Amino acid sequence: MNNQYDQKQLEAAWSTGKAFVDRGRVAAYIPELAKQDPGQLGVSVCLPDGTFLNTGDTDVCFTLQSISKLFSLIVALCQNGPDEVFSRVGKEPTGDPFNSIIKLETIKPHKPLNPMINAGAIAVAGMIQGKGVEERLDSILDLLRKMTGNPDIRVNEEVYGSEKKTADRNRALAWFLKDSGVLTADVDETLDLYFRHCAIEVTAQEVARMGMVLAADGFDRCTGEQLFPQAIARICKTFMVTCGMYNASGEFAIDVGIPAKSGVAGGILATVPHRMGIGVFGPALDDKGNSVAGVKLLEQLSREWKLGIF
Repeated sequence: MNNQYDQKQLEAAWSTGKAFVDRGRVAAYIPELAKQDPGQLGVSVCLPDGTFLNTGDTDVCFTLQSISKLFSLIVALCQNGPDEVFSRVGKEPTGDPFNSIIKLETIKPHKPLNPMINAGAIAVAGMIQGKGVEERLDSILDLLRKMTGNPDIRVNEEVYGSEKKTADRNRALAWFLKDSGVLTADVDETLDLYFRHCAIEVTAQEVARMGMVLAADGFDRCTGEQLFPQAIARICKTFMVTCGMYNASGEFAIDVGIPAKSGVAGGILATVPHRMGIGVFGPALDDKGNSVAGVKLLEQLSREWKLGIF
């Protein structure tokens, strides 16, 4: 299996991406993320037999940010079922920035169009069950610890605090959802859970393993455990194709052609069904919020390894 994926081709794709790091900027609107080194780039590939191919900064810790929306969605779907979840959040791409409030105000009913934008993820966080924020967060952390094989996955408290101080747009979204009846849980607790799960810290190699679990339809080949149902994995991968790269998702689907979810700390989780998971970290972002170097890297890797699913 490993012979068809060449380490030198991975390194060549990394080199191609590395040439683009100076064309992006770190997410300075979150003060802690502004401290990241824009020149960093790492890529890790996890294959079905548990083998990893790594190049670059694959052991650097970064926060999941919007990648975490996949896993809060998985937990909410497992706890509530699709009918309940999708009564409060839609299934359609927006074409708008991830923090936009425009469509939320103009469409009726006033529910977010999908779970991958901020409003949708806040609505999803409000559906996660538990007695308090810590118990609700633990349900997400437990899933991620199993998916990565790392029992020490945790929240980066500095990034969490930084996001909480600068998140007035997200507060506006949450209160609008509350006023519209979409969010029935406590607003402050829901936002706290949202800020915390966005600030969960990982490495590119851990993201690659998470991607491999999605590639295997929720099955962890390393432990032999079905972590979540195949049907939920299918829902997540579909959202990754249609909404996972913010309002550049259509372009990414054409140019790269694999399910992926990005975050503004520079991470990209990509999954190639039944073939591999890919974790990328490159904190210099384009104007859509995606890693500039990471996208270029994945474009070349998809061509070389014929990864496109379409």
